[in-house]
Amino acid sequence: MVHIYKMGQKNIVMDIYSGAVHVVDDCVYDILGLLGPDSFTKEQSCPVDILEKLRETYTADQVEEAYEEICELVDEHMLYTNDIYKEVAKDWHKKSYIKALCLHVAHDCNLRCKYCFASTGSFEGTRGIMNAETAKRAIDFLVQNSGERHNLEVDFFGGEPLMAFDTVKQTVLYARSIEKQYDKNFRFTITTNGILLDDEVEAFINEHMSNVVLSLDGRREINDEMRGRGSYDKIVPKFQKIAEDRHQTNYYIRGTFTAKNLDFANDVLHFADLGFKQTSVEPVVEDEPGHDYEIKSEHLPQIFDEYEKLAFEYVKRKKEGNGFNFFHFMVDLNQGPCIVKRMSGCGAGHEYVAVTPEGDIYPCHQFVGNHDFVMGNVYTGDFNQEIKERFEKSNVYTKRKCDNCFAKFYCSGGCSANAYKFHKDIDEPYEMACEMEKKRTECAIYIAAELASKE
Repeated sequence: MVHIYKMGQKNIVMDIYSGAVHVVDDCVYDILGLLGPDSFTKEQSCPVDILEKLRETYTADQVEEAYEEICELVDEHMLYTNDIYKEVAKDWHKKSYIKALCLHVAHDCNLRCKYCFASTGSFEGTRGIMNAETAKRAIDFLVQNSGERHNLEVDFFGGEPLMAFDTVKQTVLYARSIEKQYDKNFRFTITTNGILLDDEVEAFINEHMSNVVLSLDGRREINDEMRGRGSYDKIVPKFQKIAEDRHQTNYYIRGTFTAKNLDFANDVLHFADLGFKQTSVEPVVEDEPGHDYEIKSEHLPQIFDEYEKLAFEYVKRKKEGNGFNFFHFMVDLNQGPCIVKRMSGCGAGHEYVAVTPEGDIYPCHQFVGNHDFVMGNVYTGDFNQEIKERFEKSNVYTKRKCDNCFAKFYCSGGCSANAYKFHKDIDEPYEMACEMEKKRTECAIYIAAELASKE
């Protein structure tokens, strides 16, 4: 399977199963658009009907040469390669150990963002703060269910986790105290809206957190409409300080775009103009229609245009030496993660779980509040193997909508929580997210091609 498209001045050809990406001339591009995968063999010349169709655009020698180039790529297994992953999927017997924990230390928040998937921090339940004992039990659960994995991750999440800063501190110190005993290495991250950031909190974060996600929606008017008037001015100076103190690495400014700011490229560029080098802006996901911020299918053309606009400016700034990173544009053309990772994604429910302030275990932070997905509790030590196995079995080959999708090994089948939210089936991807992922992938490949260009 191949995917061909034009962007900017580039003709791009992606070979899905080898991961090869080719920037080709117009003649090669046009031939690929006219012939199928079984038409390219070195033993024969370019078909006469193709020569006839292209004769007003190219000379016969140009077409024959382009056809020969394509045949060579096919022969070198860099174009129209066979699906090597299908055989892996047939014998899919993944046996996972937990390696990452999303610790919901606060089911409460000091902001009331209109679009919040977590019901402004309550997760459709009772507002509350996780005590240190529950957090320590969660760490013990992670250790006991991590097998021989040495590196473990703990993400402090909410709501607003800094509302439970004492619990965060005690959890980190407890985990560090047992690392040598169990031959583990903990990597901590935290997501915060920044309201409670001060020098003491920042110092602790910079000492102990491998990564920090700084939540801000964009320009002042966009941010304050969704998060509350004055929140932008309170937060931005604190975020600029922590980004600089962390030497512009190991953090992300993370925003959400809605129907209110479909021109979200301007928000990403606003982050860059504020001096932030690590950025991410995600589309809102709303399964209850009627909200004025809801993204609808008719918005997709404008969203695609924004991703392209952002991609062009992204390349321009990188080449000028004042670039920044945008999460969705950072792809590894060397195939990056292993086969299993490319096929199964984030590991929700079997490698990654979330724990609530009461100690209940869920497949991930976005399933929290859906009682059908309670997997156990850190106090009882039980862990629902049936739910775990259901998530273990899920991969791009159990998701029929992924069969002919060129981006499937970049998104690994998409978000299970969103699939369930819209279709009550973790194997039926959420279509809007699919369309945006495909566009982001095209932009990311284009950027890689542009930055690799010697022109």
